[in-house]
Amino acid sequence: MRLRSWKARRSWKNRGRRTLIAVALTTTVVAGTTGWAVGSEQQPLTGPPPGTQAWRADHTWGVRLPDPATTTPARVAAFFDSLSEAEQQSLARKHPSVVGNLDGVPTALRYEANSLALKAERAHEKARESEPGLTSQDHEQSRSLVARYEELLEPGRRILAFDPRGRGQVAEVYGDLALAKHVSVVVPGSDMDLSTFDRSKDRYGTPAGMARSLRATAGSDTAVIAWVGYTTPVGLGPDAATGRLAEAGAPRLTRFVQGLTASGMPRPAVFCHSYGSVVCGLAAPRLAASDLVALGSPGMRADSVADLHTSARVWAAKDDSDWIGDVPNVELFGLGHGEDPAEPAFGARPVPAERAKGHTGYFAPGTDSLRAFAAIAQSTSTGTQDEGSGTGAPAAGLRPAGEGQS
Repeated sequence: MRLRSWKARRSWKNRGRRTLIAVALTTTVVAGTTGWAVGSEQQPLTGPPPGTQAWRADHTWGVRLPDPATTTPARVAAFFDSLSEAEQQSLARKHPSVVGNLDGVPTALRYEANSLALKAERAHEKARESEPGLTSQDHEQSRSLVARYEELLEPGRRILAFDPRGRGQVAEVYGDLALAKHVSVVVPGSDMDLSTFDRSKDRYGTPAGMARSLRATAGSDTAVIAWVGYTTPVGLGPDAATGRLAEAGAPRLTRFVQGLTASGMPRPAVFCHSYGSVVCGLAAPRLAASDLVALGSPGMRADSVADLHTSARVWAAKDDSDWIGDVPNVELFGLGHGEDPAEPAFGARPVPAERAKGHTGYFAPGTDSLRAFAAIAQSTSTGTQDEGSGTGAPAAGLRPAGEGQS
């Protein structure tokens, strides 16, 4: 009885301390940084792709086209399977922005449609470069966008999604989805958009750099998608501390992955970096993934693997030098993202990260974390799986914590 009483008092003290930390976090973010935070607040991009109104009004063939907002990716895939190649090409030419972003459309057709959409946007911005009545800042922005679109149009690039609205969203494929035996998706955290997703600075902190590195290590039978299909936070203001943007992004990620499987691809391994793990945590119950990997995570808006309600295997990595370890793992008044997935009590399978450095070094060549990620990416993506705990059969080369250790 005395032992239980002591444990109860200790538990109460721990909860009390975490509550005080959460209150301090709330005060710092909401009160102490109000002026800066308001400036960085983002409005999430939601709803169907651009061009949807014209798509809905198109009755050329006397049939209703799949509604981008309500038709499931499986039904989209079935509709396009019923079309001839000429009919598919006709839709891509007339409605490139819809076809290029419509989950369930054949991959090769999406590439073609997004190439057309990029060329159209490039022409639009090129006309604005010297348009009278615009400011010099407008002209400079248009020149930057023209250069960006030309980069994305370079031969060999496979753009699976492209939306120029807001800060811009994009998904790029590394490898051949049509031939790949294994597929992975990288979901990034803050500050990623159309202009930064493949930047050369801090290469392995970008979704493109992560995807390239993972594919190079996993091998040619693996395709990896850098997915920037949601509005990410900018900086470390309230957007990064709340789930608002993640709540808007989760259904977009769910639908995107459904589109992959509807197109005949295997269930992917989904790698969720930083705030991206919040998106993955909220998407988990409906996400058709073989594996969920949280790295450098502030929390997944869940207390444990069981709270994710997923059949995917759940993994977590965090290196000792990652500053994310200094972020309180709390959730109070809508701030914070809950328990640390890398803590044993959460129940995720541990990924070694002793050689990773900082918050963006997990995919750096030569790290133990990258080798582990490649083993996960190459693991079986179909068949019966356990309920995501750390007790089932691990991917090749990985073991649950404590196994084989003295």
